[in-house]
Amino acid sequence: MQWPMKVFVTGGSGFVGGHVIEALVGAGHEVRALARSDRAAEQVRAYGATPVRGDLNNVTAEQLAGCEAVIHAAAFVEEWGTREQFWQGNVEGTRIMLDAARAAGVRRFLHVGTEAALFAGEDLVNVDETKPYPAHQRYLYSETKAEAERLVLRANAPGFATLSIRPRFVWGPRDNSVLPTILKMARAGSFAWIGGGASRTSTTHVANLVHALQLALLVGEGGRAYFVADDGVRTIREFLTAYAATAGVDLGARSVPATVARTAAAVVEGVWRLFRVRRPPPLTRFASDMMSCTVTVDVSRAREELGYAPVISVADGLAAMRTA
Repeated sequence: MQWPMKVFVTGGSGFVGGHVIEALVGAGHEVRALARSDRAAEQVRAYGATPVRGDLNNVTAEQLAGCEAVIHAAAFVEEWGTREQFWQGNVEGTRIMLDAARAAGVRRFLHVGTEAALFAGEDLVNVDETKPYPAHQRYLYSETKAEAERLVLRANAPGFATLSIRPRFVWGPRDNSVLPTILKMARAGSFAWIGGGASRTSTTHVANLVHALQLALLVGEGGRAYFVADDGVRTIREFLTAYAATAGVDLGARSVPATVARTAAAVVEGVWRLFRVRRPPPLTRFASDMMSCTVTVDVSRAREELGYAPVISVADGLAAMRTA
C-alpha cells in the first residue's frame, strides 16, 4: 500500500468517522465519504472529504472505484431499536459494503468493531483477541456487531486484507452518545450510579482509535481483530465523574444496587417490547449490565503487530475538553 492513498469512509458524519476524515485529510490522503443526506454531505465536506451520496443499502463498486482502502465506521448504535434495524444497520450494511469493496478492487478493509461483541452480561477482565464470541448473545447491539465482525474477518483473502479494530468506550470531543446522555440524565436529576460505579473499565480516546486505524492502513495481519485502548484502567465512577466535569456537571453520589438496576431494566425492557414502544426505555439491559460490569482489554496484539501506543493520555484528553 502506498502513502498517501485514496480512502473511502462510512459513518463520516458521525463522532468517530468525522475524526477519521480529519486525520486522514491532514495526513495527505484523498478521502471519499458516504453521505445519506444533504446534512451528512455538508458535514463530511466540512471535515475535508468528498461526499458520495447514498447509504449502506445501495452502495456500489462504482462509488468506490479507485479507492485502495475502506474504513467502515458506520453502525446502528442507537440504545433502542428493532431486530431488523440492528441487523440491517450492522450486519447487512457491512455485507453490502464488503461486496462493493471487493468488486471495486479495494485492497484493505478496516472495520470499527467493539468489545461489546464479546459482552454477555458478565465481567470481561483484561480480555484479548483469543476470547471467543458468546455462545448466546443477550443484546441486539452485541449480536449484530459480532456477526458483522465475523463477516469482515472471514472475507480476508489474498489482495483483500480485512481487519477489525476494537476500541473500548470511545470518548472525546464531539462525542454524540455517552456524554450527552449522562449530562441529560444528570440535569434532569435522574442519574444514579449502578453499584456505586465501582466496576472498572478501559477507555479509548477518539484520537487513539483514529491513530490505530491509520496504522492499520499499512500494517496488521488480515483476518485479525485488534483491541485498542488508552493506557491504564479506571472505575466507571472515576472516569464518568471527570468526563461530566468537562462540561461543568456534577454527577453526584446517588447509587442503586446492581441487582436492582439490572432487574428493573429487564422488566422495563420486556414491557417496552411487549407493547412495541418506540421511544427508548429509561434504562436498557445493555446499559445497566455494562455499567455494572468490569470491562478491560489487553492491547498487546495491537502494540506488537500495529506498533500501537496511545497518542494522548486520559488526563490530557480530559484537560483539552475542559478548556475547549
